[in-house]
Amino acid sequence: MSAQNQGQNASPLRLGIAGLGTVGTGTVKIIQKHAALLGLRAGRPIAVTAVSARDRMKNRDVDLSGYAWEEDARALALREDVDVFVELIGGEEGIAREAVTAALRAGKDVVTANKALLAIHGQELAELAEANGRVIRFEAAVAGGIPVIKAMTESLSGNEIRRVMGVMNGTCNYILTRMESAGLPYETVFEEARQLGYLEADPTLDVGGIDASHKLAILSAIAFGTRPSFDAVEIEGIERVSIDDIRRAADMGYRIKLLGVAQMTGRGLEQRMSPCLVPADSPLGQLQGGTNMVVIEGDSVGQIVLRGAGAGEGPTASAVMSDVVEIARGVRMPSFGQPAETLASPQPARTAVPAAYYIRLQLTDKPGALAKVASVLGDSGISIDRMRQYGHSRTEGVAPVLIVTHKTTPEAIDHAIEALPRTGVIAGEPVELRIEEV
Repeated sequence: MSAQNQGQNASPLRLGIAGLGTVGTGTVKIIQKHAALLGLRAGRPIAVTAVSARDRMKNRDVDLSGYAWEEDARALALREDVDVFVELIGGEEGIAREAVTAALRAGKDVVTANKALLAIHGQELAELAEANGRVIRFEAAVAGGIPVIKAMTESLSGNEIRRVMGVMNGTCNYILTRMESAGLPYETVFEEARQLGYLEADPTLDVGGIDASHKLAILSAIAFGTRPSFDAVEIEGIERVSIDDIRRAADMGYRIKLLGVAQMTGRGLEQRMSPCLVPADSPLGQLQGGTNMVVIEGDSVGQIVLRGAGAGEGPTASAVMSDVVEIARGVRMPSFGQPAETLASPQPARTAVPAAYYIRLQLTDKPGALAKVASVLGDSGISIDRMRQYGHSRTEGVAPVLIVTHKTTPEAIDHAIEALPRTGVIAGEPVELRIEEV
């Protein structure tokens, strides 16, 4: 039977969509716009039968009149005319978790864009799905329209993954690139991002690195065959990155990115999300605006760079539909690329891989001040690669000093940063940022 006839004659895959915000309405639009094409590609029709959201009367710029409406997402998950429960509500607890759990227990497959849910409860949900012969798919949970989950679970399955890293929060990348291009301070661009609607209701999820860390925890689980361990991610947001750091880094040939890095070492699984310097001419350094990028390093394939829209109605809904079509085709695979019961409990390890560091100081106008700084670094086992001193501020009597170190350990940097204020020649707190090799 031809694919076309198969699509016409097979029973439809029936969706129940919970959450009709940007991604939910985008998903409905794709199904309505591309119904025939989806049927051909999936081998069967794909149809929405029921939906759920908090406000039924809200104008969503999409026709929902042909779908049944449930006030409660849990009721939607249990409907007999729903084969796949599509959870687009968000949040690690509450109705989203309850509805997904109910759907899996009722024998429904689940598609979700909920990174917090997967990062924190992924192991539990993967085990529940497999125990009930179902799948839970989440391509849309990481990096929007970039097909990184499928790349890692399918295309790169013949590789031992050595390292995963990337820029996975478009809002933070927008803020940092906007600060550089417009010469604006962090506070001004943060407010601009708020006015444009780029920030979450709780902005610390974005600028505090939490949203991106949820994504990193998911990628780490797939890359290294471990249970998702969000609590073990070392997290630092971009709040303390100043326009001075942006400018000084540029002077030295770098750009600052909120970079997530995960790698398995002899000490255990290192996962960190923090502002880092990357070479300005590298793929990550050239990443502008709200775009995301994920870099995967495998033992056979080498380095793979995936770049694209990390959020938004179209890109994220596109990722949702990729999972729906996969289910319609009958593809069944473990959530994190291997059976949930085989996922190891990772040994969290604080980052110990040596790296060069950027250090910015406000040096007071005192004799021997620079020598005291050099002495502290030397006592900590840190050697200086490059150093620049900028002009003194006449009103404050201080001069910015920028230091790039040779490779050293995080412990040595911590020791130096703690000791520097005790020299009496430093105004304010020193700023240190890791320089990541990419």
